[in-house]
Amino acid sequence: MRVIKKLDIYVLKNFLTLFAGTFCISLFVVMMQFLWKYVDELVGKGLPIDILAKFFGYAALTLVPLALPLAILLASLISFGNMGERLELLSIKAAGVSLFRTLRPLAILMVIFAGISFYFQDVIAPKANTKVLQLRMSIAMTSPELDIPEGVFYDGIDNVNLYVKHKNKDTGMLYDVIIYNLRDGLDNAHIILADSADLETSADEKYLVLSLYSGNQYESMPSTALRTQFVPYRRETFLRKQLLIDFDTSFQNADSADVSTSALTKNIQGLMHDIDSINSHIDSIGLSNYNDMRRNVLSVRGREDVQQRVLIDNGVGKKIVREENNEVLFVRADKSDNNNSQGKTKGDGQSEKTKVDIDSVFHKMESTDKENVVRAAVQAIQRQQSELEFRSSYIKDEQKTVRRYEGQIWNEITMALACIVFFFIGAPLGAIIRKGGLGLPVVVSVVIFILYYIINTGGTKMSREGTVPVWLGLWASTIVLAPLGVFFTVKSNNDSVVFNMDTYRNFFIRLLGIPQHRHIVRKEVIIDDPDYEAIVPRLNVLAEECRNYRKSHPRLFQWQLMLLVVKNEEDKKLKYINEELEAIVDELSNSKDRQLLLYLNEFPILRTSPRLRNRLRKELRTVYKTCEKITNHISEI
Repeated sequence: MRVIKKLDIYVLKNFLTLFAGTFCISLFVVMMQFLWKYVDELVGKGLPIDILAKFFGYAALTLVPLALPLAILLASLISFGNMGERLELLSIKAAGVSLFRTLRPLAILMVIFAGISFYFQDVIAPKANTKVLQLRMSIAMTSPELDIPEGVFYDGIDNVNLYVKHKNKDTGMLYDVIIYNLRDGLDNAHIILADSADLETSADEKYLVLSLYSGNQYESMPSTALRTQFVPYRRETFLRKQLLIDFDTSFQNADSADVSTSALTKNIQGLMHDIDSINSHIDSIGLSNYNDMRRNVLSVRGREDVQQRVLIDNGVGKKIVREENNEVLFVRADKSDNNNSQGKTKGDGQSEKTKVDIDSVFHKMESTDKENVVRAAVQAIQRQQSELEFRSSYIKDEQKTVRRYEGQIWNEITMALACIVFFFIGAPLGAIIRKGGLGLPVVVSVVIFILYYIINTGGTKMSREGTVPVWLGLWASTIVLAPLGVFFTVKSNNDSVVFNMDTYRNFFIRLLGIPQHRHIVRKEVIIDDPDYEAIVPRLNVLAEECRNYRKSHPRLFQWQLMLLVVKNEEDKKLKYINEELEAIVDELSNSKDRQLLLYLNEFPILRTSPRLRNRLRKELRTVYKTCEKITNHISEI
């Protein structure tokens, strides 16, 4: 039991030593990716060092959950690759300790790392993301550092275009200056031409003080003239003139409330609260839309704009068409009672009501009335369609926000589980590869992490667009890589040759029937010399068997080869020839005669595959001819 405890300490020490270095490397890599992403927002702003230090410090905190799985993958690959390369894993297995038992202390450590990652994402990362977004907004509002180029118009100052033909970098003087001041509007533009100018910032860093020398200022004046060639302007000639321009270069912190709606700034409790609030809001909007549609769209007969009376003259009287209780009715009025707008009444004082066929009413209208009715109907439908599209777009935006919040919750869980998944990929893979250092393990870890990043990014994008469920999009990377970790762990525990290149090379050699050549060299130490007298009869028998086999197995055509492959029967005679040939070669390889060893290298390596029958005939011919050469040579020595 004491040995096992020492083994656990050794494995943990070996891993944690490498993990400290790989974590720094991984964090640096993701920080460089972050820097290239936002470098355009930082360059040219003249930001102080303390602001940049805060920005990159908070950014590093937000990137820790992403760097942690990559560091675990790389550290596990290197540590177990080193142990496999130094044959330490072989010694551990020889002592009766399985790979699962060796991985147990590190597996417990990975569970702790997963908990730390989840806590970091739920507690520390939201606060750091708030600071990062707040600094980004503040940096975006900061005016860029003034750097006026030569020979082009500079538009870095709001509503001012500045052209400098030449500038003295030592004194800061500007020469042949043209200024277009558009702060009073395009119609009241001020154009200034000066031989030279001097530019400096005010003490409070809120204004630019531009001192102009020997120039003219042109300003257009308002005019009521109709012809544009007579528009008046004012010209001012000066020897020295100062121009004050608003240009606030000071850094000001943005309000944190402006970034409080981002999903990155909320923990799981806040995200779930916002999801419930948004879903309740969506349900209320949906119910309101349903009631409006039922009142204004579905129940068209109840609308006020169609509750119109239509008079139809049928030659006998008039029918007053109207709507009551969502039913189209009419009241007949006789010619003798034209003053009674309600028509005939029943004995109880009720008007006589009858349902009207809308189509018949429409067909009896005049063509102009039909056109007006159709146009009004189309306009009403278009209004309703536009209103429904607007409401639908608003609900879609709210649903997209819900999916983004749900995705952030699942992302925190899957990112924590990635620590465990990457360990069970890296550790068995390092034990299989048995290569340490920063060579092959770095390449393998980068490939696996890129695969994870692509799957995770694609799943996140599809989940936000609503193509797949949110949980499926965020769990896609774990679903793909977790079976891969199980596969590598099982193969490593069983000492599989899944990553042995010789295994794959031999497989393709057998599959494609690529001929192989022997490479027999003289041995330095030979214990038993070959018995040449006993081998000669065996060579003669082998040569005779090869001749008989070639005679009994003629050359096959393509269709016969296909039938033979399908049949795939074992050739016992050929198996005997192959075994006898290898036994003779193995015994004669102990010879000290160099010429005899050269003859042995002429023996082909027989392939017993049925589809190689035609090549086999050539190889058997080489076998019995080589047997004759060796027999003659043995008789000479």
